[in-house]
Amino acid sequence: MSFSSLGLSDAIVRAVTEAGYTTPTPIQLQAIPAVLNGGDLLAGAQTGTGKTAGFTLPLLQRLSTDAAGAALTSNTTTRPIRALILTPTRELAAQVEESVRIYGKYTKLNSTVIFGGVGINPQIKQLKHGVDVLVATPGRLLDHMEQRTVNLSKVEILILDEADRMLDMGFIRDIKKVLAALPAKRQNLLFSATFSDEIKALADGLLNKPATIEVARRNSTVEVIAQKIHPVDRDKKHPMLAHLIKSNDWSQVLVFTRTKHGANKLVEQLGADGIGAMAIHGNKSQSARTKALSEFKDNKLQVLVATDIAARGIDIDQLPHVVNYDLPNIPEDYVHRIGRTGRAGATGEAVSLVCVDEHDMLKDIEKLIKQTLPREVIPGFEPDLNARAQPVQLRSAGHRPGGGRSGGGGGQGRGKPGGGGGGGAKTGGGGGGGSKPRAPGASAGGNGGGARTGTSAPRPAAPHRSGGRGR
Repeated sequence: MSFSSLGLSDAIVRAVTEAGYTTPTPIQLQAIPAVLNGGDLLAGAQTGTGKTAGFTLPLLQRLSTDAAGAALTSNTTTRPIRALILTPTRELAAQVEESVRIYGKYTKLNSTVIFGGVGINPQIKQLKHGVDVLVATPGRLLDHMEQRTVNLSKVEILILDEADRMLDMGFIRDIKKVLAALPAKRQNLLFSATFSDEIKALADGLLNKPATIEVARRNSTVEVIAQKIHPVDRDKKHPMLAHLIKSNDWSQVLVFTRTKHGANKLVEQLGADGIGAMAIHGNKSQSARTKALSEFKDNKLQVLVATDIAARGIDIDQLPHVVNYDLPNIPEDYVHRIGRTGRAGATGEAVSLVCVDEHDMLKDIEKLIKQTLPREVIPGFEPDLNARAQPVQLRSAGHRPGGGRSGGGGGQGRGKPGGGGGGGAKTGGGGGGGSKPRAPGASAGGNGGGARTGTSAPRPAAPHRSGGRGR
C-alpha cells in the first residue's frame, strides 16, 4: 500500500517520495487513517517503527487541507498555533519538528520548536509571529505560558509523544497545567513506545473514546536486534569494551553508562586506547552535545558514550552496535537503549557487559522482555565466579540518577530517583539539531550513510531520556 492510498495530499506524498519512501510501516497504516478521521487515538509501537511519521503526516494533512489551511497564501503570514506536540526531551523535540518541516515543505504550513538550554527571546519573537505547529518540551512551554508569550487558545490537535517517558520523568503536573490552557474541544493523540498501566490511566483521563493501536507485543524488543550478554568483572569492563571495538573493527558504537561521571571517565580511557570517543549527558553544554551528536551521526566519531538522556534521542540510519556498559536501573530503559539499533527493519547488535553487581538488574530485564539473553564469555575476560556483589549506589555515589542540580546544558527535569543517568531532578535537558536533516525512512546503506531505497518507510525521530524542563 502507498502513502497516497491513505488519503494524504499530493504535496505531502511528494515530500515523502522525494526522500525515497513509498511503503508505510504497520503503525502508519493504522494511525494515519485514524488521525484523519478526527477522533482521539492511543497508539503504542516499538521504538524505530515509524511513530513520528504516524502522527506528523496526518497532522499536516488535516491542517493544510481544511478551510484555514486552504486560505493560507504563504508560510510566512501571521497565524495562530493550531497543533501542539509535547515531547519529553530537547533532542526529541528538535527531531520531531524537523520531521514536520521535511514532510510539510510543499504546504503553506510552518512550525517551530521550543526547549530550554537556549535563549528564550528568539522563541518569543517566533511565537509572536505565530506558527501552525508548535513542538515543545513541557518545562519551556510553561515558561512561555507564565510570561504570556504563547497563545494556546486556538489549538485544535494535541499530541503527547513518548508519553511514557514524560510520566517517568515526572512531567504529569506540567502536562496538566498545559491541558488546562487548551480549548476543551480538540483532537488528542497519545503516542508511546510502551503501553504501561500508567499510560492507560493517563489515556482514560485525556482521551475520548479513542481508537487504540498496538503494533507490537508490550515491552518487546525488536526481533532484528541480536542481543548478547558478556559476563565480566566490574574492573574489566573498560578493557573488554576496547577489545571488542578493536578486535571486531566496530566503526560506529553507541555506549550507555549509568552515570555522567562514568561516561566522562570512559571517554578518557578509550582516548588513551586510541579510540575516538565523546560523551553526551546532562552536564554537557548545549554546543558540546550538539557537536558530539552531529559528528556521531555523520560517522566522524567512532564511539558516543551516553547516559539515558540519549536512549530515545539518537536516530541514525543503520546504527550497527549498541553497548550497555552499565545496565540501566529501570528495565524499560533497556528496550529503549537497544532500540537505537535495528531501526525500521535494519539489523543491529546490542551487547551488554554485565558484572556480578548487575545480576538482579539483568533478571528484571529478562522478565520484562520475556526472554533469556544468551551469555558469551570472552576469552581473557573470564569473570571471577567467587566475586561478591556490591551495591551499585556505592559505586555511583555523588553521581546517582535523581541527583541535584547540574550545570552546562542543564534544565529542570523531574525524573524519578534512580531513573537512569541524566534523568534526575533538575538535571540537564537535551541538545537538538546540529546534524544533517534527518530523512524520514530507513537507509539501505551502511552506518547511516547509504543510499535510500523506495521500499523503506518514514520512521519517527526517536526519543531518549533527558533532563526535562531545561530552562
